[in-house]
Amino acid sequence: MSRYTSVTASDLDQMLDAIGVGSVEELFADIPASLRLGRPLAGLGEGLSEQEVYGELRALAQRNVSCEEEISFLGAGMYDHYVPALVEAIISRSEFLTPYTPYQPEISQGGLQSMFEYQTAICELTGLPISNASVYDGPSAVAAAGYVAKHATGRSRFVVSRGVHPHAIETLRTMAHGYGMEVSLAEVLDGATRLPELDDDVAAIVLAQPNFLGAVEELAPLAAAAREAGALTICACDPIPLALLRSPGEDGVDIAVGEGQTLGNRLDFGGPSFGFFAVTEPLVRRLPGRLAGETRDVDGRRGFVLTLQTREQHIRREKATSNICTAQALNALAGVIYLSWLGCRGLVELAELLVQRTAYARSRIGALDGVELLHARPVVREFAVSLDAPVERVLARCRAQGVHPGYPLERTDPSLRGGLLIAITEQRTRAQIDRLVEVLGAAVAAEREGVAA
Repeated sequence: MSRYTSVTASDLDQMLDAIGVGSVEELFADIPASLRLGRPLAGLGEGLSEQEVYGELRALAQRNVSCEEEISFLGAGMYDHYVPALVEAIISRSEFLTPYTPYQPEISQGGLQSMFEYQTAICELTGLPISNASVYDGPSAVAAAGYVAKHATGRSRFVVSRGVHPHAIETLRTMAHGYGMEVSLAEVLDGATRLPELDDDVAAIVLAQPNFLGAVEELAPLAAAAREAGALTICACDPIPLALLRSPGEDGVDIAVGEGQTLGNRLDFGGPSFGFFAVTEPLVRRLPGRLAGETRDVDGRRGFVLTLQTREQHIRREKATSNICTAQALNALAGVIYLSWLGCRGLVELAELLVQRTAYARSRIGALDGVELLHARPVVREFAVSLDAPVERVLARCRAQGVHPGYPLERTDPSLRGGLLIAITEQRTRAQIDRLVEVLGAAVAAEREGVAA
């Protein structure tokens, strides 16, 4: 049968007969009717020819606008950083582009070595001794870290800062619901997390560095409070600011996770990217995902293997502490290539550049009439302001000028009505920042004065 030919009615009858089932519906008999769609998927008609599909996709693509065509100050988790040509040139090589999980180390040394080098880079960034070979993305890394904390402590509740990315909070809630765990939120006041008193049912506190409002948190006292209560500290980190900030490991964090998109991965409509995950040594056997290790062969030559596989589902089945079998290794490889391209000094210089440009933008925008800073804490790449005007209307005015000024915070938190999160990367020049100041200031003024758009 051709790989491009659909299953015919005759093929279907033969397969059902071979497994002793009378119909496709019978295969799904154990799924409650309330959970079934009960109708064809919307939009699926008779089907289109290849030429018609191409035309449809081309028309859809022409509706998209990239950051290269308009000026974007959007961030909130995904950022427009420059990706050097070197990254795509290497990850496009067939040795890296096509392999799957390297169960056979003798033919997978290149892939295993890239995983090992990636893990080493993440350990250096986070200040923690052990990293896995990556997970799916930042939010799922937070949820997986909650799973680790639950089993390490045997406790039933997470205390999560409101400064953690809303998508990560929702992902953690989903995981926690499945295990009968509770998620409590800690308030963010003036840009900083304020922990409540921690009871003996708290498995972990979950923080972000910098937090969702762009503010740099003081992690050490928060981690110390968690340790005193017998809880772990999970921190969702932005990797580039870690070049300047104290590492999570130095501040007493037990599990450092985060979104790796900023490391050599383009925006690509929000994905795919990768999540990174690093832990203290006592947690290594609960660490999810692949773990590449360095060893010596019988002749004393350096080699690489997948290690501690007894944690994983292909060996321990239902008793496994990890069920992550796809490591986003290609995206993680892009991350370690990017870090190698920058080098230690280059990463610091990039972070310093972000601080300088963000400080310039923050001072100019904060001085506009009708605009106030949401907090005065230090920031690296991103900062939050409050507009004395309807945010969505201001955004529409700015977009009409080819400028996307930022992310409206009330979309994820109704209490932050009027809030706008503005991200600055090395892609945004001083002239573009000045353009943002001009367009945003005019839009806010027009809305305050009731001028028709």
